[in-house]
Amino acid sequence: MTDTGEHRKRVVVTGLGVVTCLGQEVDTFWQDLLSGKSGIREITLFDPEGLPCKIAGEIPEFDPTGYMPAKEARRMARNSQMALATAIQAVEDANLAPSLNDPERVGVYFGTAIGGMERGIEGIKAFNTKGLARVNPFYLPSTLPNMAAFHVTHHFKALGPNCTIATACATGTQTIGEAAQAIRNGWADVVIAGGTEAIIQDFVFAGFCAMRAIPVNFNHDPQRASRPFDALREGFVFSEGSACVVLESLEHALARDARIYAEIAGFGSSGDAFHMAAPDPEGNGAKRTMLRALMDSQVEPERVSYINAHGTSTPANDATETKAIKMLFGDYAQRIPISSTKSMLGHAMGASGAIEAIVCALSLHHQKIHPTINYENPDPDLDLDYVPNQARDSELEVALSNSFGLGGQNACLVLKRLEQ
Repeated sequence: MTDTGEHRKRVVVTGLGVVTCLGQEVDTFWQDLLSGKSGIREITLFDPEGLPCKIAGEIPEFDPTGYMPAKEARRMARNSQMALATAIQAVEDANLAPSLNDPERVGVYFGTAIGGMERGIEGIKAFNTKGLARVNPFYLPSTLPNMAAFHVTHHFKALGPNCTIATACATGTQTIGEAAQAIRNGWADVVIAGGTEAIIQDFVFAGFCAMRAIPVNFNHDPQRASRPFDALREGFVFSEGSACVVLESLEHALARDARIYAEIAGFGSSGDAFHMAAPDPEGNGAKRTMLRALMDSQVEPERVSYINAHGTSTPANDATETKAIKMLFGDYAQRIPISSTKSMLGHAMGASGAIEAIVCALSLHHQKIHPTINYENPDPDLDLDYVPNQARDSELEVALSNSFGLGGQNACLVLKRLEQ
């Protein structure tokens, strides 16, 4: 377990940045979430003909040249472009630029589940059809999972601790948790941390269609396809995007009179050791992860006032997560509001946890909970408060953000409304 001694530095969130199918800046994103708007649409980034699923949370209007020169953007995979865009947003939101003058105390932690796969596929096609002469020298490096962290590091000239996390659907949550540990341990005063994913690609879709993991009955009604905890849920909806937070030690943030959204109070992770795709049906891994995060934060379960669920809209995941929450919280589970951001955004894999950490920070900051949309048919086995279809004002002190990844890699963050 993590050291919870009093000497450990406290970590706070001071900057936010998002690029999602529901908004490419924080204010629009947050207001659309509260209004219950869906960002799922028909696929335009490739031709889905021949695939049973033809919908996704794509962002065709994303323009990287709003954040970087066109020449630089061409050398980057789409996930790296989005990562740099959100990092720039977050640093500007934190009003941090003067504090980056001590680069050895600034770290970058960025994660992705799949990386720049589309650039690798482009390179393979070019080599197979036209030979070595047509292979762009930037294809291979831009494919690597650590390139998002590199481009953020390079842009801000950050010389502190640097890390890339790849734990499938738990990536964004784990990245922020590990980044917070770097500050707690005194390795950095500031860490730019997030997750990014660009997976709206024919090869990726074909693979998950073969796994029968994504919905096929909502192609003509895409905004109703992602329906976490609903009895008619049939699979997760792919999406793309990125999210980034600026983390600082509380001392550093107070010294510069920074706006503070929330405190990262605890982090937990675990492995199911069960199956390469399916979660442990008993929910033991999910329960263990939430418990470790609460122990790390020294927060009693009865103080939790909101859970942002992993909530993928798959039959197995939603049932398992519900079971885990009941096991951990007992009767109190019935009193905790739980909502799924993926009901509106779909599942952005390595970016989802970072997006949802931002949602928790905004929920604590504004004392509001966004709804789980498309909750129309209650499942008798899933009987908790999923905040159905309407946002809610609430007195929030502590929020949990859950992420449970393929391969049984689980992560949970505990965020608190700041107590100085």
